[in-house]
Amino acid sequence: MILCIIVDQVTCGKNSPAITDRRTVLVCTGGGTAGHVFPGLAVIEQLSADVTTVVWIGSRRGIEREIVTARGIQYVAIPSGKLRRYLSVRNLTDIFRVLAGIVVSLFVLARLKPACLFSKGGFVAVPPVIAAWILRIPIITHESDYDPGLATRIIARFADRVCVAYPETARFFAARYSSRIVVTGNPVRSAITRGVAEKGRKFIGLEAAYPVVFVLGGSLGAVQINDLIAMIRPQLLDRCFLVHQTGAHEQGVAVPGCFSRPFFRDELPDILAAADLVVSRAGAGSIWEFAATGTPAILIPLPGGGSRGDQIRNADVYARSGAALVLDPETVTAADLLRAIDRLLSSADEREKMSAAARGFGASDAASRVAELIGAEIPVRQ
Repeated sequence: MILCIIVDQVTCGKNSPAITDRRTVLVCTGGGTAGHVFPGLAVIEQLSADVTTVVWIGSRRGIEREIVTARGIQYVAIPSGKLRRYLSVRNLTDIFRVLAGIVVSLFVLARLKPACLFSKGGFVAVPPVIAAWILRIPIITHESDYDPGLATRIIARFADRVCVAYPETARFFAARYSSRIVVTGNPVRSAITRGVAEKGRKFIGLEAAYPVVFVLGGSLGAVQINDLIAMIRPQLLDRCFLVHQTGAHEQGVAVPGCFSRPFFRDELPDILAAADLVVSRAGAGSIWEFAATGTPAILIPLPGGGSRGDQIRNADVYARSGAALVLDPETVTAADLLRAIDRLLSSADEREKMSAAARGFGASDAASRVAELIGAEIPVRQ
């Protein structure tokens, strides 16, 4: 473990950017899924010119590295471990990974001397947050889900500001944190709302005026949704053009009338603009992107047995607004999904009502609200 820390120190030193004005550095952290990264990038877009350098601290193998570096943001990898609520031998080994992550983060932050640290959550964010607290660096964190997970509950103990998406989320925190909580909504990248339907239809190779159903399982894919779609694909292709993000564990299907990829990147906003309907998990980031584009949704949240149940609660809140139909992940069948898709494809009026409900769901200026809080911690350039 000591050798691991020393190696990481050397690596961080080589990869750290040259800082010419230490007052104008922002360090961001978070990862595990794209839902912990894209909202952070939305906030970065809104920062003023006083932030001259942004550095992202993430895990060695997480999806965040690819997403962040593709946008030209400096990336530093640290050791990270998952904190579990249940008994597991891996809890013991991961404690040492977390401790190593704190030590490496101390070296990184001491060298960069950022004006502020912004955490978007996930377990990889815990070590940098603790290191920033030790070094007395201001900390701002954001929680996307309706109810906070364990990582956010830990991070909140050290943060100066805890941004949340929903007013009701405040009740999940201890009363002593009330003065730190700020309701901002969920940041959404500006590119999401700039999608062009014609470009999306051209990208997927669709020229005819045919309805488009966009299937998403989150950045890592969803085996359950993939299996359900596979069972009803022939029937769907009689009704619509199918676009499917399968996740890395599947390479897609070469079938006429179906366009699939493991992961969509810069083309996603255009595809979303072209979609008449989305079928998706219920990650908080995805829900707010559907709200920003007004896209009717059928949600199949990640079951409680495979998570802490946050997606079920996210889906419930969103469905109560009228913007989505929710299918029970524990009991849903392929026939249930086919009926739901048929219902919405057959009723333009229902889709229009859902679209209007989606657009009215949340604050559209969430990214700028969070950016303002970060900006307040950054000294004004003299």
